[in-house]
Amino acid sequence: MSRLQGKTAIVTGGGRGIGAAIALRFAQEGASVMIADINEDQARATAVEISQQTGMRVAAHRCDVADPESVITMVEATRHHLGPANVLVNNAGIAVFREPLEMTPADWTRCISVDLEGAWHCARAVLTDMLSKRDGAIINIISNHAFTVIKDTFPYPVAKHALLGLTRSLGLQYADKGISVNAISPGYTDTQIAQDDFNRHPDPARARAETEAKQPPGRLCQPEEVAAVAVLLASNEARFMIGENIVIDGGVSIRMYE
Repeated sequence: MSRLQGKTAIVTGGGRGIGAAIALRFAQEGASVMIADINEDQARATAVEISQQTGMRVAAHRCDVADPESVITMVEATRHHLGPANVLVNNAGIAVFREPLEMTPADWTRCISVDLEGAWHCARAVLTDMLSKRDGAIINIISNHAFTVIKDTFPYPVAKHALLGLTRSLGLQYADKGISVNAISPGYTDTQIAQDDFNRHPDPARARAETEAKQPPGRLCQPEEVAAVAVLLASNEARFMIGENIVIDGGVSIRMYE
């Protein structure tokens, strides 16, 4: 498989979960990959594992996407080790769920700075190289919280709604410059973060089963299913897709009352 042959990709939050699955699939498709993650040890371990599996150049760099200087340093490291990035996957994110009036200013700042501003910091840092070559794909991993809302999850859906707006705005802005900007909105995905949440319950197996039962297919989304769509959006095959949001949530968001 070589749909991404010759491309250099940055995957933020690529040390585990959806990000790691995307990084692996990108390398399998021929891309050189920079795994940017706030957990440097996890990022390096994942990079070594993917490189050994695929034989591709996979690097790792600590990056706090909420810090513009950290992002710039990471992008410069990518340019030095792998070449200018022509694919960016904004996957790094955090879940801040509060009842609105119980949310602190620190909660708000933490959520918005990572889930929204972090994606913009990364996009801004790679756009110069992409524009100079008229070649680039930016993929924002959002959530079905970008267009639906669950009570007591504030301000997470606010950030995700805004990230969808950022996707559409940048997509239209640079559509005639050889750059495509799109989004993927996964639903409940089977990652370590999800398992950690199940483990907080007295009966983790029951908590998982109850969550799976709420999904129309009767299971959780697999990270590899998100990665498969990310490959399409990163490839030249999808350059006429502009500002789109591909939903992978098992039909949860189209379901009405049951």
